[in-house]
Amino acid sequence: MSKNATSAPIEKENNLGVSIVLFVIMMVLFLGAIYSLSFLSLGNPWPMAVCLGLFALAFWIPQTIFGRSDSAGES
Repeated sequence: MSKNATSAPIEKENNLGVSIVLFVIMMVLFLGAIYSLSFLSLGNPWPMAVCLGLFALAFWIPQTIFGRSDSAGES
């Protein structure tokens, strides 16, 4: 039998200061992606590549590295 998920403590829990710092870093990545679009033109595709890369990092890092991947069985 599997153990009860409610009795196990959450292992990856950050305090408020760490959560705020992580939020600010990810928001800077996201706003940098938006800012890079101001340099976009038909002759220069690199700002779009930078935008996609920064947005992907701002989305991927919190979900995979800082997220909890073992929460499928929780209610």
